[in-house]
Amino acid sequence: MAFSRISKLDPPCRGIFRKAAVMLCTLFTSLFLLHCLTARCSTTSPVKVSSGRGAGLFEDFRSLRTKRLAYQWTPGSELTGYGVARRSSRVLADERSGQVSELPEEESFILPPPDLVASRKVSPRFAGKLSPLGEGSKKLPQALIIGVKKGGTRALLEFLRVHPDIRAVGAEPHFFDRNYDNGLEWYRELMPKTLEGQITMEKTPSYFVTREAPARISAMSRDTKLIVVVRDPVTRAISDYTQTLSKKPDIPSFESLTFKNRTTGLIDTSWSAIQIGIYAKHLDNWLHYFPMEQILFVSGERLISDPAGELGRVQDFLGLKRIITDKHFYFNQTKGFPCLKKAEGSSKPHCLGKTKGRTHPNIDPEVVQRLRDFYRPFNMKFYQMTGRFFGWED
Repeated sequence: MAFSRISKLDPPCRGIFRKAAVMLCTLFTSLFLLHCLTARCSTTSPVKVSSGRGAGLFEDFRSLRTKRLAYQWTPGSELTGYGVARRSSRVLADERSGQVSELPEEESFILPPPDLVASRKVSPRFAGKLSPLGEGSKKLPQALIIGVKKGGTRALLEFLRVHPDIRAVGAEPHFFDRNYDNGLEWYRELMPKTLEGQITMEKTPSYFVTREAPARISAMSRDTKLIVVVRDPVTRAISDYTQTLSKKPDIPSFESLTFKNRTTGLIDTSWSAIQIGIYAKHLDNWLHYFPMEQILFVSGERLISDPAGELGRVQDFLGLKRIITDKHFYFNQTKGFPCLKKAEGSSKPHCLGKTKGRTHPNIDPEVVQRLRDFYRPFNMKFYQMTGRFFGWED
């Protein structure tokens, strides 16, 4: 009776609930402000908090700070604010131990901004796996353009360098024919730095006709992919002679160098301009060390008439996405071959230098026909070996 009488006389006051709500709001506001202050504290100046409930709350905020650091670049980076693809196990361990530490650069897995990917500073295929920009390492090449001289190797290399996943040496190293005694480390230092997933390349056309080159390249890596640009051997020989003539105007005529004896019509195969075009003979030497599936043959003629088509085959062979397409080329009527609308690292059109596309001297048609007859059986064998018909007899 007494209890019921008291309840009727003193009903619960609504003010108690309002005071409780205000206290809760104040508590949450304080926690939020404490979190903001903690996020701005320097990680090099740890704050000591006495034991108890307050210390536990502070540890929770330090853990949040650790997570926040895991999703940032290192200080001063251009990419601060872009998400990390994944966190390292080290960060998780730090959270558990209550230690706050930023990720070292080698453990950062950053997704870069689209404008940097578009500018080719970062390969789009591996954008989520890269360390900070400017890093990379020099590697021995995984692919080589090994030949042939005056076949179109320079054009192929310049076209391939447009691809963001290909890094190539501009000059010809001549390592496996002239500089092999310098050693692999010397060779590696010539290579450009590459990031994960990028392919290192170089081109030296004389490798294809160098007897020792296949064994030396195989000793470096049996998995090396080889690219050979081939061209009608008669046209190639004339182009080879034209290049030499531009440097040595007093050399004998093409006709006199072609034959050992003009009367008998015996071809001089010791002359390098003729010897290089016996493709089947040189290929046989390479097949002792590399399977055919590791060698790609690019048509020098189709590299002019359909550069995007041939570049598509090369990109497939290298296991790369077909990024280089028709939109990258235009045909230069004056030079007579395709040029790049935009070269590597440039926004301007780019054609090969004046040393390419020289006008060939007039050669006696009878000499040209003799050379075609000479090369015909070698060409047929080459077609059989490669499984591709190049149409040099048409």
